[in-house]
Amino acid sequence: MTYNFDPDRWYEDERARLEMRRRAGEIGEDEATRAVEELDRRYEAMLKRLDGTFPVAGPTASK
Repeated sequence: MTYNFDPDRWYEDERARLEMRRRAGEIGEDEATRAVEELDRRYEAMLKRLDGTFPVAGPTASK
């Protein structure tokens, strides 16, 4: 299965949404700062899960 998920694009989109909400006055400066910190934490955790190799079982015996 192929995934076309781009974590960098996801991060940029989420960060832009937060900035738009801040500019619109939906969230204050402190809330925006906390939201960006949480977004950064989620992004780093995501990269750790995505970065690396997927364990594939070794060759199986043919019958």
